[in-house]
Amino acid sequence: MWKSDKWQDYELIDCGGGERLERWGRYILVRPDPQAIWTTPRRNPLWRKANARYARSSSGGGAWEKKAVPDHWQIGYGPLTFNIKPMNFKHTGIFPEQAANWDWAGDLIRNAKRPISVLNLFAYTGGATVSCAAAGASVCHVDAARGMVSWARENAKSSGLEDAPIRYIVDDCGKFVEREIRRGRKYDAVIMDPPSYGRGPSGEVWRLEENLYPFVELVSQVLSDEPLFFLINSYTTGLAPSVLTYILETLVSSRHGGHTVSDELGLSVTETGLVLPAGASGRWTAR
Repeated sequence: MWKSDKWQDYELIDCGGGERLERWGRYILVRPDPQAIWTTPRRNPLWRKANARYARSSSGGGAWEKKAVPDHWQIGYGPLTFNIKPMNFKHTGIFPEQAANWDWAGDLIRNAKRPISVLNLFAYTGGATVSCAAAGASVCHVDAARGMVSWARENAKSSGLEDAPIRYIVDDCGKFVEREIRRGRKYDAVIMDPPSYGRGPSGEVWRLEENLYPFVELVSQVLSDEPLFFLINSYTTGLAPSVLTYILETLVSSRHGGHTVSDELGLSVTETGLVLPAGASGRWTAR
């Protein structure tokens, strides 16, 4: 398991009973987590003193029960600064387990000793974007949600990267890639974090289990002749890490060689020493 264990401003204090107890900078949040199905004694008083809690509704969805939490605040990860904003469906704008992938990609870019261009698809608020840009890459950041792209710009500015070579694109990722293929544009690295389910701008239905393989096949066509890495994240489905390996080996290694490793991502739990699973990633590298 790849653990994101270098955080200073984030901490998974405890989890169990379907919830997480987390520290985000100076604020304590309680959020649902479908993986934390075991019980915990909840001896830590912060369970009762949390600044905000996201409560599920019996009719679906849920809402934040806020006590003393601002609309937004900042946390740091190394040289990066992220803007945290509790929003609908329990999210805060950052998936802290992805820090393991940020570090991995950043190290590859810094050690490449050549200019690297990165295509970040379903790029959300830009955690991977700013990490790659900070390592020296040029990044094309693509997401269909205008608000998420604006948030990514904020994170880049807060991290001192407002002048970094980042292209921000508000578009359907599939349609954008198809245009890039027609333009003949190539990228040295690809990052994608596709949703489990979604709808395109014309009502197209996206189901990860059905669409991931043909989508990776499409995206592989924009890889340069000397690609550096290809990263696939899968958070909300039951896809085994080995499935991600098979996809990358079939579609990327068959053309470019290289090596694929896939595993779970995890966050260490301070109270218990357990590691909370937080999805899986497949990592292809040229060497």
